This record gives sequence, structure tokens and C-alpha cells, in this order.
Amino acid sequence: DRPDHSAEGHAVTPPPDRRSSQRPAPARSRTPARAKVPAGTQRRSTTEREAPRRPQQARRPAQRAVRTAPPRPVRQPRPVRQPRPPRQRLALARPAQRIRRALIFLVVLLCLLGARLVQLQTFDSKALAALATKQRTTDRILPAMRGAIYDRNGAPLAMSVDARLISADPLEVATGVALKNSKWTVASIASTLAPMLGMTVADVTTRLTKTTGKAPAKVRPASYVVLAHSITPTVAAQIAALKLPGIASSQEQQRLYPGGDVAASIVGFAGTGPNGPTGLAGLEYAFNKQLSGTNGKQQVQVSVGGTTIPEAGQSLVPAVQGSNITLTINRDIQWEAQQAITTQVAKTGAASGTVVVMNPRTGEILAMATAPTFDPSHLTAADKANLGNRAVTDVYEPGSVNKVITLSAAMQEGLITPESPVDVPPTYLAGGHLFHDAEVHPLEHLTVAGVLAKSSNIGTIQIAQKLGQQHLYDYMSKYGFGQLSGLGLPGENKGVLLPVAKWSNTSLPTIAFGQGISVNALQVASVYATIANGGVRMTPKLVESTTGPNGVAQPAAAPKGVRVVSSSVAKQVSDMLEAVTTDQGTAPQARIPGYRVAGKTGTAQRADGKGGYTGYTASFVGFAPADKPQLVVEVVLQNPVTGSHFGGSIAAPVFQQVMSFALAAEGIAPTGTTPPTVKITYP
Repeated sequence: DRPDHSAEGHAVTPPPDRRSSQRPAPARSRTPARAKVPAGTQRRSTTEREAPRRPQQARRPAQRAVRTAPPRPVRQPRPVRQPRPPRQRLALARPAQRIRRALIFLVVLLCLLGARLVQLQTFDSKALAALATKQRTTDRILPAMRGAIYDRNGAPLAMSVDARLISADPLEVATGVALKNSKWTVASIASTLAPMLGMTVADVTTRLTKTTGKAPAKVRPASYVVLAHSITPTVAAQIAALKLPGIASSQEQQRLYPGGDVAASIVGFAGTGPNGPTGLAGLEYAFNKQLSGTNGKQQVQVSVGGTTIPEAGQSLVPAVQGSNITLTINRDIQWEAQQAITTQVAKTGAASGTVVVMNPRTGEILAMATAPTFDPSHLTAADKANLGNRAVTDVYEPGSVNKVITLSAAMQEGLITPESPVDVPPTYLAGGHLFHDAEVHPLEHLTVAGVLAKSSNIGTIQIAQKLGQQHLYDYMSKYGFGQLSGLGLPGENKGVLLPVAKWSNTSLPTIAFGQGISVNALQVASVYATIANGGVRMTPKLVESTTGPNGVAQPAAAPKGVRVVSSSVAKQVSDMLEAVTTDQGTAPQARIPGYRVAGKTGTAQRADGKGGYTGYTASFVGFAPADKPQLVVEVVLQNPVTGSHFGGSIAAPVFQQVMSFALAAEGIAPTGTTPPTVKITYP
């Protein structure tokens, strides 16, 4: 029986009514507090206590006030959750399997690495070695020294000397001046370099601060700018000694023209190229390949910082220097011709002038001067219109100097002789057009020699009508009209000589006295050189020889000769041309004391390019000594506006000056023979 503890004064709290609350009462502790056992009561054994008790009717305790707990709020039932699917647990491999798989992976990896190593060291080794060598190998160009150009006596007209190019790295300049211990600023660098380079401080400053990039975020100093070309090695050494940040020098060539503007129109000029000077005009351009030579190449291996690795070895291909060219030009005669034509152009207000001096027997050109001209050493100050060679680039209607072709052709065909009579009226109708001479005159009774001496247009037209269109065209072609000279000068204009099929009714009479065709000055000089050479036309020649880097001179090919008229016809024409320089002719101012002189004046209207004429072309061309010709000189003045515009008045004096000097320079003495008597008129 459970002891009754009510006697001990303990209140017994009845268990709560289960019907009054849905929440079950908290479970009692498995180990109840040990109650005090009254004295004299025997304690039960453990086995006895754990045995189930028989239910007894317990005593009903005294009625006491039962404290009931307030009802708890009824909680809403929680939502029924869906049962989670059972977790899929990865089956962990056994340790032996994991070790086996790791070993297999390592074996495969080692096999791949081994295969790659074999490929790199065996199959690709040569290619990789070549690539590595290429990456650390750099080529350095060894520029070939450009050849020189000399006159026939060895005087230099163009030559190259060693020089330096001064450059700057604006990025390095900016970095260098920003250092704390730097004593330089951009302003001090510019003020130091400007006088040494011949530049302004502002220009140097602009180049030192040059930037690249357009967007503000991308603007940064440039990495390379050129400050100056053709600086002497001495000045370059002085600049290097200053140790300016970002300033460097490199080797280049400087092209010099010792004669200044002498023969500039022939020699031309060269510009600075990436591999040295490059010809841009004249002979510098025409013979650029021979003058340039072949650049060499040096291959060296460099480190990451750009330092040469001397132990790595190098390969060297030496440069082949350019060839030297010797011209047929005589610098002294060239200078005299240039001075004479420059003076006359200024005196007459002409647009331009040209002088050509030739040796009729060899075709060699001794001088070819133009005015105005230029100095190739100061190209920035030159007018672009003056950079060419007007002797071959400018064409014009020759005028009366062309009459020698008409008359010599008719004589060669046996139609006339120097003494054949020609009645020259004041005017003459031909091809539906009325022609007249330069001066008004009555009916004149002239010989063929007189027609040439007085430069009669009407008399020449009458002779041309006997000759015919086809013969006139054929002889003009034989004399070289409508063809290139063969000199190979850039910009040469062969002129205009239309085929007979395109001639109009007035072509024959106008072409006969030098209108309706166009020629250059060299072509006209070649015509008179043909007469002076006994009727054989020699191809003009400007280059005498070429000397290679081995020092051996190679003569230029001998000019070809073409027979145009017989020697007897050439002699008769030469005698008639002597009459032009007499008092009865149109050019007595061309005479040279002690020498026999033959020549012809020309006064032609200038075509305006619109089908009309404006201004004049005044010219004179002749040779001396007339009985043994050694030199031919031609003078052309385009559009003179001051004083006379006749060739005998303004061109003949220049001929006389240049021919006199050339005869003395070449040591040509007078022949001392007596000039022939030429009949100008007939009774």
C-alpha cells in the first residue's frame, strides 16, 4: 500500500482534470523524490517496489479547494507538411577504389606530359629554336652611300656626306624631366637644342611635347619625332655630350649640291627616304637605282632591354655603294649660260628662258640652263613651277627656226637650190587663208637663200607647196619632231606633230614656217646640230660614263647617227644660214669676231590654249665655226614683254655671249677661212 502522507501535513494536489485541457500533463520524473519513511516502517526492497501494485481503493482525502489553471488559448493546428523525399546518399567508394582511380589519373597525366615533352624536344625543337632566335634577333640596315654626279671635268654637281638625324622621344623627355634629381626641363632642352639645330625654340618645344590619341583619356606623349636632318657629326657629338633625356641621334646621309643652282634643272634633287636619299627629280630620279646602290644588313641578337649580345654571333651583308655618274656637262659653260639667260629674262620681263649647248658631232650636251631655276639645297624656298627642266618639259610653236627643215627637205628632193628665184608678194592666199610676213613689204625678188635670210613666211609657203604634205611630215619626223630625245629625263614632252591624215587645209602653209606644231628646245637644237654635222642626226647624250663601286668606269653607249639629208645639202643650208648673221639678215647681233657663225632667228606667236595666240616666243639657234662646226647654241625666251620681242634683237645677243664663252672654254680657235658669198636677191 502507498503510504498516506496527509498525516504529515502535506497537501495533496489532485491531478488536473484531463477533460479541462487538451494538452497532457508533463511527465513526472522517473526518479521521484524520496519520501520520508516513518519510524518503525520497514522499507521495501527494490524488487518489491518495482512490482505492480494491486489497485486499492484509496482513501478519499479531505475536501480542499482545488486551484484550477486558466484555460490556455487554443492553438491553430499547424499545416500538414508534405513528407520529404528520402535523401539520396552518395555511395562512398571504398578507399581502395579511390586510390586506384587516382593512380590511373596520375599515370594518364604523366603520359600526356611525357608525350608533350617528347614533341617539344624532338619534333618541334628546330622550329622552336628558330622562333626563339627570331624573337631575339634584329636587323640593322647598313645604308649604302649614294653615288656622286660629276661634270665632264670631274667637278662635283651632287655628292653625299656622312650626317646625323636628331630625334626625340617625347614620352622619355616627359619622364626624364619629371625626375626629382633632373636638372632639365622641356623649356631648357628646347632653348639648348634650337640654336644647334638651326630651329626656333617654339618649333623644338612643339615637337618635344607632341602627343598621340584623340580621346582625352587616351592622350599620351608620342614615342618618336624627328627634330632635324643633315646635322654634322660634330654637332651631333656635342648634343650627345649634354645627355639630354629623350634625345637621340642616328646615322644618315646629307646630299650636297656644291654648285648651288648650277645645273639644278639637269641634276634635280633627292629627298630623305627610310633607306637613305631618294631621287625625286632630274638625273637624281632618272638614275636613282644606279646612284642608290644596295643597302647592307647586319643581324644581331639583343636582350630584352635592347642590348647587343656579343657572344651570340652576328651575320653581316655589307652595303654596295652607289655608282658615280659623269655627265657631258661642262660646269663652266653651264654657269655662263645660266647667268646669261637669267639676266636676259629679268631684262625683257620674259616668263622663262632656256639655253642649250651641244656638240653636233657627238650629240653631247655641254649645257642646259633654264631661268628661273632653283637651288636644290634650299627646296623650301623654291617655286614648284621652276623645279623641272624647261628644255625638255616646255613645248612651244618654233616659228621661223622651223623653216630650215622645209628648205632642206625641198633641196634634198631636188626641187630647189639656194639660188632658185622666189617672188614674194606682200600677201599670199593659201588653204583659204591670207598670209603675210612679219614686216609689210612690196613684191620682193628673193632667192631661196634670201627667203631664209629674211625669214619670209610667204616664200617658205611657196616652197612647201612644191614639197607637199607627206614629204614635209616625213622630214620633220627624221629631224626628231614628235619623238622623245632619248635622254631619259623625267617629264620630257615630245611635242605635237599630227599625222598627215589629220592636217587641215591650212596645216601645210602654217607648219612650213613653224606654226601648228609644238616642240621643245632640245628638239630644235638637235635639228641645227644635224645640219652642222653634215646632215647626220646624232641622238642627244647627257651621261658620259658610270663608275661602279669597284672603281671601273663604264662608258655610256655611243649615240646613234641617222642620215637626214646629204652632206652637200647640209653644206648649202649652212652657207645660207651664215647669211642670216650678216647685215642683210635678221641676226647681225649673233656675230662673233674672228669666227664664222651660222644661225636662224625665230619669232613665233604663243598659243594660249584656247585656239588663239597671245604673246611671242623669241629664239635664235646657230653653230660655230660655220665651216667646221664644233658647238651649237640655242636660246629661247618665252613671252618677253619689255622692249622688242624679235629673236634677232633679244635672243641673238645671248647666243653671242654664250657661244663666245663656250668656244674659249673648249679651246676652239677660229678657222680663218673666208665666208661664202650668198645671193639674197636675183635681178
